[in-house]
Amino acid sequence: MPELPEVETVRRGLTQHLVGRRVVDLQLRRGDLRFPFPDDFKELIEGSEITSIDRRAKYLLIRMNNGITWLSHLGMSGRWTLIGEGKKGSPGRFSHGAVIGSGDGPHDWVVAHLDDGGKAVYSDHRRFGIMDCFPTEYQLENRFISNLGPEPTPDSLSPMELAESLRGRRTPIKSALLDQRVVAGLGNIYVCEILHRSGVSPRRTASNVAGKSGVSKRIERITYNTHAVITEAIDAGGSTLQDFRGVDGDDSLGYFPHHFGVYGREGEECTKSGCEGKVRRIVQSNRSTFYCPKCQN
Repeated sequence: MPELPEVETVRRGLTQHLVGRRVVDLQLRRGDLRFPFPDDFKELIEGSEITSIDRRAKYLLIRMNNGITWLSHLGMSGRWTLIGEGKKGSPGRFSHGAVIGSGDGPHDWVVAHLDDGGKAVYSDHRRFGIMDCFPTEYQLENRFISNLGPEPTPDSLSPMELAESLRGRRTPIKSALLDQRVVAGLGNIYVCEILHRSGVSPRRTASNVAGKSGVSKRIERITYNTHAVITEAIDAGGSTLQDFRGVDGDDSLGYFPHHFGVYGREGEECTKSGCEGKVRRIVQSNRSTFYCPKCQN
């Protein structure tokens, strides 16, 4: 699943080509993705101009000039492709070989025709993505956004806020950090990397990491490394895994995997200087956790 840095990369690509464009026709090729499209979705988007594109956690928020926000979540395999003059659209392929992103593919479910003759195509062969629309002024009441925690960025997540969110939780720290109510946008890959850099075992309970009061050293390290890992990953264009593509169809985006300390490195030597441990994989909440048992305690 695309994580926050991948979604931010997509947001920047969409912003470059879609802001200022009017949607002259919105084609919905089916009635739903993970959930049904809103009944008035097509009517609210058609004829409106895209004024900006924001992001909240892993949700893309496409702002329209009629006061409506068009929400898009990529799910497991969703992607946007841009097609038209001046755009770099080149349809990609999923693992089973089906061409997508042309606007005419078997998994191209939403096609926005723009006033410059171009198209923005949403494709999703697993259909785990989400689309919704709502009045922008009621964003905090939207069912997908209302319970999200702070963003994992320096201007949003503080050590004290993280400590208070974790205090009293008996779940493993790895699972707690994946809870979007604690920190919005963190996914499995980056939590493994954050805990490795912080020297914290994924087996520790969240309450133990947080301590009984104040801000523990572990919380300080986790907060700092959350900021650092997410910033580095965004700057690198995210992590290219499985079906992730940029909006121009380029599957070469994403250089952060070259910096993975533990993720996907089971049995390999720990990358920390002076550590002689080897990366181990365990399963927590049905997800693979990679960590070094020697330097993470």
